[in-house]
Amino acid sequence: MASGKEQTERNVEPEEISSAVAQREGLIVRTSVIGIITNILLAAFKAAVGLISHSIAVVLDAVNNLSDALSSLITIIGTKLSAKLPDKKHPLGYGRIEYLTALVVAALVLYAGVTSLVESVKKIIHPETADYSIVSLVIIAVAVVVKLLLGRYVKAQGRKANSAALEASGADASFDAILSASVLLSAIVFLLWGLSLEAWVGVVIAGFIIKSGLEMITDTLDDILGKRAEAELTGKIRRAVLEEEAIRGVYDIIVNDYGPNKNTCSLHIELPDFMTVDQVDVITRHLQNRVLDAAGVIVTGVSVYSYNTKDDEAAAIRGRVTGIVLSHDWALQLHGFYADTVNKSLRFDVVMSFDVTVSEALSTLYSELSSALPEYTVHITPDVDAAD
Repeated sequence: MASGKEQTERNVEPEEISSAVAQREGLIVRTSVIGIITNILLAAFKAAVGLISHSIAVVLDAVNNLSDALSSLITIIGTKLSAKLPDKKHPLGYGRIEYLTALVVAALVLYAGVTSLVESVKKIIHPETADYSIVSLVIIAVAVVVKLLLGRYVKAQGRKANSAALEASGADASFDAILSASVLLSAIVFLLWGLSLEAWVGVVIAGFIIKSGLEMITDTLDDILGKRAEAELTGKIRRAVLEEEAIRGVYDIIVNDYGPNKNTCSLHIELPDFMTVDQVDVITRHLQNRVLDAAGVIVTGVSVYSYNTKDDEAAAIRGRVTGIVLSHDWALQLHGFYADTVNKSLRFDVVMSFDVTVSEALSTLYSELSSALPEYTVHITPDVDAAD
């Protein structure tokens, strides 16, 4: 049996990656097919009930089921296309296609919401009397239960596959169950008191559909534009890197998302100033394997900071500089500090919040440090607050 160190430093084989991708793809496709079949059946039953009973709310609910089925179909297509192997034109693969197909799904949901709203308003202006039967009420009630079960199943599978599209579909299905329940309630109100709420319930349903579509568009655009990496992911990367005893700190973790489970990153590490390039090379290769094993992220770039080990004066200067820099609320972190006490120069990075402009912050720091340490030349590199 391999030791813990050997297990940590082992390379992830291409066969393992291919198998994991295939399993994920299969899970998403199977779940989406179940969603398509279920939604088509529900849409057929609801459409029949809605047309027979002249209920616009039930008809719109059926249309919503059809849009859900189409969304599942597009999810399958996107998953298949995103699984294409990297090539010369797209060396990092096609993973972001999933985000583009998610935009298409969001647009369909938004379109369904707008058309539903238009039809509901027409029914308010030109109302039709609904005519429900016990059978139609039973069908709607069964649809509520089916949608609740489908929503829980799809959402659980989405978490298992790390598929935002599936999780969203699951949440949407659960929400649809609530909307279907509201249609059922309006039907009961009509049968008991003769009060027709059909068109008004249709407006409410359309509003929720539109809201859902807009939220899906916003979330997908965030993925395409690039957003802050989750703290859990950067935490895994940081812990994996710091398993190397020689590394004193890891900073500036930038994660690039090329699709679900297809992340690369670059980072800085802090090493003692006596290490050779050969030693640094060994450490770099070790941490790349560790990060891939621990977080599933490919490290594409490692930059190195050097820290003082031979000069006690450097430690005292670091303390003074740190105190001056971090006295400002917008200065979140100081790292990569190195003091050349012979040539009288200081270099370090400062992570700045988005509450201050870089030019303003640098002007302030250079002024304060020149007054405190006039004999030193200071070089400050501003860093973006890109990761927790």
